[in-house]
Amino acid sequence: MTDTSLHTSAQEPSRSTEPELKDYFALLKPRVMSLVVFTALVGLLVAPVPVHPFIVFTSVLFIAIGGGASGALNMWWDADIDRIMRRTQKRPIPAGKVNAGEALGLGLALSGLSVMMLALASNIFAGALLAFTIFFYVVIYTMWLKRWTPQNIVIGGAAGAFPPMIGWAVATGGVSIESVLMFSLIFIWTPPHFWSLALFMKSDYDEAKVPMLTVTHGHDATRRHILGYTILLAACSLGLVFTSIGGPAYLATALVMNFRFLVGAWKVFKRSTAQAEADADGEEKRFFKLSLWYLFLHFTALLVDAALRGLGLWGGFA
Repeated sequence: MTDTSLHTSAQEPSRSTEPELKDYFALLKPRVMSLVVFTALVGLLVAPVPVHPFIVFTSVLFIAIGGGASGALNMWWDADIDRIMRRTQKRPIPAGKVNAGEALGLGLALSGLSVMMLALASNIFAGALLAFTIFFYVVIYTMWLKRWTPQNIVIGGAAGAFPPMIGWAVATGGVSIESVLMFSLIFIWTPPHFWSLALFMKSDYDEAKVPMLTVTHGHDATRRHILGYTILLAACSLGLVFTSIGGPAYLATALVMNFRFLVGAWKVFKRSTAQAEADADGEEKRFFKLSLWYLFLHFTALLVDAALRGLGLWGGFA
């Protein structure tokens, strides 16, 4: 674990203006929150138990607040390296718009609020799962794994994979093979997604001394890992077809997107470091952008199949 002295106010830039509402909102990582909201909503809506629309709305709202709380606590702890990395220098704390202490207070307050309210709005199990997700992201990933091991994004990716499982728990009060496979889909997708980003942002992680795989093992090893995880991801993705939430839309999406993802991973694998440096907008960036569509389209297809089942147009493969 890193030295806590790095996170004292003495390391903060002076604040020249009062923070605005948008600065506090930026602490919540809205782009990440959007993924949390979407996958949690899908997990809730594809579950076999109908849920009242008001409970759907409130539950997803509190899951989103919990995800935002995690983001604020992550920015509080990582403020020192955020000042170094070009990708994160404009975040509220390194930019001097919000104090680290304010981010800490906001994150803790929203964490407690989101967990308590989700438990009241849905069930205790869903609230407890949200609490564990926040703990995992802030303590296990941010404070421990991120600066300690090149497997940081592999293990830490579990935090981003919990939302559909939480959504499923809101509806059913438990877990099932379907929710586990939705978790696994995001969990296995996360490493190739972030490693492709790290391939063209290597200097950021190197300068911040974050042991990303590109820094500790080099580009060639990272390319091999991307290909390996993409093959594993294809198998996991197709496994969902044969569950109660699989259907024709998901099958078609999985076949097309996994083919494209495997081709993209192969192109990244075949690239040399010299080729990547000569072509800044090369296969790595294309693969990274494709990875965003990969996850979105898979979960959208699950929603489409749920709608088909609701209309009586599909009985399922399972």
